[in-house]
This record gives sequence, C-alpha cells and structure tokens, in this order.
Amino acid sequence: MTIAVRIAPVRKSLHVNAAPQRAFEVFTSGLGRWWPLEHGIGPTPRKGVAMETRLGGRWYETAEDGTQTDIGKIVVWEPPRRFVMTWDINSQWKPDTTVSSEVEVQFIPDGAGTRLELEHRKFERLGAEGGEKLRQDVNGGWPALLELFKNAAEKA
Repeated sequence: MTIAVRIAPVRKSLHVNAAPQRAFEVFTSGLGRWWPLEHGIGPTPRKGVAMETRLGGRWYETAEDGTQTDIGKIVVWEPPRRFVMTWDINSQWKPDTTVSSEVEVQFIPDGAGTRLELEHRKFERLGAEGGEKLRQDVNGGWPALLELFKNAAEKA
C-alpha cells in the first residue's frame, strides 16, 4: 500500500504601508532592489536577481560572469492581486525542475495599505525527507525576506 505524503504549507502574512499596486510592483519588477544577493542558488559572486513580469516569466539570478540560474517560473499572473510561481529548488538548494514546490503571493487591500499573504506549498513533491527539510528552511527564511520587501515597498 502506498501512503501519500502530506506536508503542510508555509504561510506568512504581513501588513505593508503601501497600496496593493505599489506592493505588487516592488515585489515583482522591483525584486532586485530588495532580494539579498547572498540568498541564491547559482554561481557566485551574484550581481542581480530579477523576475520577468508576465505569465511564463522567470524568476532568476545573474552571476557576475553572466551565468543565469532559474529559481522558478510564473504560472499565474494577475497584477496587482496575485501571482503564483514554481520554486525549482531542491532540499539541497540546487536548481531542480523535477521537484518544484510552489509559491503564491497575494496583495490584499487593507485600509490605506496592503496585506501580503504568502503561501509556499507542494513540498511533498520533494519526498518526505526532502520536503520537510525545504519546508523548515523556507519557514525560517521567508520572515526576514518579507521584512526586506516591506522596507523597500514603504520607501517613498
């Protein structure tokens, strides 16, 4: 008998003092302004990280030697409300499209600002051990990354 592995998604939420359109733009087309270059999977030193802001677009990093390493691909694109992308990284923090998890980010109007809801899911695609390891890693990593995003989005 085969038992299906179920791994709980990682969910993070924060309030941003910026309109949803601005928050969406800073998170997506402005990714290179706030994503730390030390958080990467490709060759180092890194010179940038970017997102192609369209359905099918890539989230990728660029090394100083020009090498580009894909992190994921946009599979749902609904500006300024939400996007969903694959997270093509395995539990060893190496590029791997065969075990993609998924990240959904929503930008919800909240008073004069925006509530950002992030869900990182489908860890079971990495198997029980790999999925749990990646889940633990991103659960610990997303809060600091989202604070960097919030700081960038709230700058005038």
